[in-house]
Amino acid sequence: MFRIRRPLRRAFLLGLPTVWGALAITYKLACPLAQQTGLGARVATSAVFFAVGTGLVLHLRATLLRELRQARRVAGAAQSVLLRPLPPRIDGLGVAAAQLSADRGASVGGDLYEAIATEHGVRVVMGDVRGHGLAAIGTVAAVLGCFREAVHDEAELGSVLHRLERALARHLRERARAEHPSAGPPPDTPVVEEFVTVLLLEIGRDGEVHALNCGHPWPYLLSGTRVEPLARADPLPPLGPFPLPRELPAVRVGRLLPGESLVLHTDGAEDARDCHGRFFSLPTAIAAAVGDDPVTPQTILRTVFTALHRHTGGRPTDDVALLVLRNERVRERAPEGVRDGDTCGSAARARPAPTHPLPTNHV
Repeated sequence: MFRIRRPLRRAFLLGLPTVWGALAITYKLACPLAQQTGLGARVATSAVFFAVGTGLVLHLRATLLRELRQARRVAGAAQSVLLRPLPPRIDGLGVAAAQLSADRGASVGGDLYEAIATEHGVRVVMGDVRGHGLAAIGTVAAVLGCFREAVHDEAELGSVLHRLERALARHLRERARAEHPSAGPPPDTPVVEEFVTVLLLEIGRDGEVHALNCGHPWPYLLSGTRVEPLARADPLPPLGPFPLPRELPAVRVGRLLPGESLVLHTDGAEDARDCHGRFFSLPTAIAAAVGDDPVTPQTILRTVFTALHRHTGGRPTDDVALLVLRNERVRERAPEGVRDGDTCGSAARARPAPTHPLPTNHV
């Protein structure tokens, strides 16, 4: 049925221009008025050809608009599969996420995020693929697809990260063979320069937060009216260019207490500039979400995107993705020796140094 409809559709699209062209040629060759050289005959001939040209332009415009609507429907379907809408609440955590594309009319890009409740806790990924376009979308699909399976299968966060690394390497090899079949082995192709920054978080039922960071910006912790980075340690290299260490113990970065929020973001947020070249202050925008109204992930998201839109004049130069997690669980009595006001950030400053090596220079 599809093979039959496609030629018919092409014939229909070409039918109207063909009819208009045949009418114009018939008028020029067969109509006596078109053979005359008087002013009235020339005006009539010009009107006929003007009508033909107008009809062709309108037909072409209608065809392009139809194709554009179809492309946007396909992009929307791809977005719903790749970056599927997150539920407003996951295992006691309020959730809100959205992205802003630098390309007007684009629905998907190189940013990725996901939050899933597992038996090990709520596991979250935020990442940024180098580049844009269909190639970046394919990489996003490979990484997210692997993450959605690995978080349930692997007990350790480091094992999840190793799974993501293998999935990315496999995807890049397949892409290299498809895009450059005559370029030789994968090391001879430009695909080897691709990389993905990834941040993995695991939030337990008690609010304990463990993390593994591969070249991605650390999220911000909103506690009361204070906004501070979740951690300040140097991240591992991004996935792709360099192999990860064999041992990857997750780093404890503190606790997310009830009423506190984490704001995960891609580097497009803090790299956004205004017309004078000034960078966007993400912590200031997050703090502005604290007001008289109850603070929710949706209000934080809306406040930040409004401030970002105002700062860039509605023309961001890079894709931006935000994911807000707020602990809405019932506050429990703090264990002995731990102050009730102890926050994720203060615990992070008191934590021991990570046991795995961290590079001094990172992307």
